[in-house]
Amino acid sequence: MLITCPHCSTRNRVAAERLAEAPVCGRCGKELFVGAPVALDTGNFDEVIRGARPVAVDFWASWCGPCRAFAPVFAAEAAKRADVVFAKVDTDANPELSARYGIRSIPTLAVFQHGEIMQRISGALPAGEFARWLDQATASARTAG
Repeated sequence: MLITCPHCSTRNRVAAERLAEAPVCGRCGKELFVGAPVALDTGNFDEVIRGARPVAVDFWASWCGPCRAFAPVFAAEAAKRADVVFAKVDTDANPELSARYGIRSIPTLAVFQHGEIMQRISGALPAGEFARWLDQATASARTAG
């Protein structure tokens, strides 16, 4: 399976049976599954969301109170799940991405797989509700992928 490095955007071939062995990028040497959200911008966004693994993206802004309140919930879920890539897009710094995906309110959460949006929801969610939504969104991504 091809896994895109969240640090340098290099595509790495990783055998499915070795996913649990903390694989590292062949180019930069950093862990492919970091257990924390990675920052995406216009330079690396498309490459990261094209992967076979679902990518949960939090579209946010630093001035947004609900975004700041939701950030620990997003990070905690990222620490628990190795089956999903967790990423954040600062909408102020990346207005092109906001426009491309019609982000009108923040936070907006989206799950991508193979470059396509599988599910999307706006608003900060409590931890349990976010986990349930993510389970449902990634299940539909696995079914479609």
